[in-house]
Amino acid sequence: MKVFTIIATIIAIALIIFNATKLNFDALLKGESATAVMTIVAALCAILLLQIFRVSKKIEKLDNGKS
Repeated sequence: MKVFTIIATIIAIALIIFNATKLNFDALLKGESATAVMTIVAALCAILLLQIFRVSKKIEKLDNGKS
């Protein structure tokens, strides 16, 4: 599962970088730039969720070791 979270995080970072090149700072919320902003926010949310999942698995592993 650790490999999956790492790969998914790398893909999300790649999406952020790709969509950052599509941003038009003169009109951030219009056209293709709006799609890029939404995709960047979605990728950031995905990274956050993956990191929460990773930490919860570490906590679960520690909890099982103490029982």
